[in-house]
Amino acid sequence: MTDIKPILDFLQCETPDAWVRWALANEPLLLLDHANCEKKAASTALTLMYRYVGDFEMMHKMSRLAREELRHYEQVMSLMQKRDIAYGQISPSRYASELRKPIRTHEPGRYVDTLIVGGIIEARSCERFAKLAPHLDEELQGFYLSLLKSEARHFQDYLKLARKAAGGESIEARVEEFLALERSLIESPDDTFRFHSGVPQAA
Repeated sequence: MTDIKPILDFLQCETPDAWVRWALANEPLLLLDHANCEKKAASTALTLMYRYVGDFEMMHKMSRLAREELRHYEQVMSLMQKRDIAYGQISPSRYASELRKPIRTHEPGRYVDTLIVGGIIEARSCERFAKLAPHLDEELQGFYLSLLKSEARHFQDYLKLARKAAGGESIEARVEEFLALERSLIESPDDTFRFHSGVPQAA
């Protein structure tokens, strides 16, 4: 199993057990929103490639990331089909939109913050795969464990690119600001279950 200690050390909190129980009680919805998350992750990578043309390191890493996320999307869809889970439209969680609110509007701040947020989302996804895996059936457990290596690398790639984009200035204060917001989203009550939702309202 991939060592995710760097991710656990990076995030300010672990996923609460209340969310894990919520996820296990909503496995079809978990897989549906997981598929959407993979699709959105690929879209984010492609957007960066279009918006910030010229950063060859970023474009190479995002190209690879987009391919991997789309492959994961295909794998989740296959699992859904195998389990007779319909693919319908659902609303996105508050998580990503709230996490992006503090992103600066000027450059290079916007670029740096977007990369930081991307890294945090990848880190949380990786942490949740690892947290869920022991409770899942053999097929789904194997699949989620297989995702840890790439998700952990994506987290590292995003932060490396953010530090490069900052041009020598420290990004640590921005990282901590976004991490504190992320923790509040993960630990606070949510009225709708999603892959990145907080804890259930009744918890």
